[in-house]
Amino acid sequence: MSLQPYVNKKVLILTADGRTLVGTLLSCDQLTNLVLQDTTERVIRPADDPEESEEVSHGLYLIRGENVAICGLLDEQLDSEIDWAKVRGNIVGGVKHT
Repeated sequence: MSLQPYVNKKVLILTADGRTLVGTLLSCDQLTNLVLQDTTERVIRPADDPEESEEVSHGLYLIRGENVAICGLLDEQLDSEIDWAKVRGNIVGGVKHT
């Protein structure tokens, strides 16, 4: 599947090592290398962690295709209604390549 229809749209990327990144897709290629603009990483903490979850700004961000596990369009209206500092959850495991 081509990611070209997602160009210039806000996407959420789940990486092979379990990170969650949100940004505007600027470019992609046949190897699924991605360039994101205004990228933030969502660090969701477990319920027993005293720290709040957080969003870390990364700006312009390049993701190698081999590190992309999932790429999907983001529902911006729904996303804006969520207070990500209050979200708690289990850590998403990585993807094992064999």
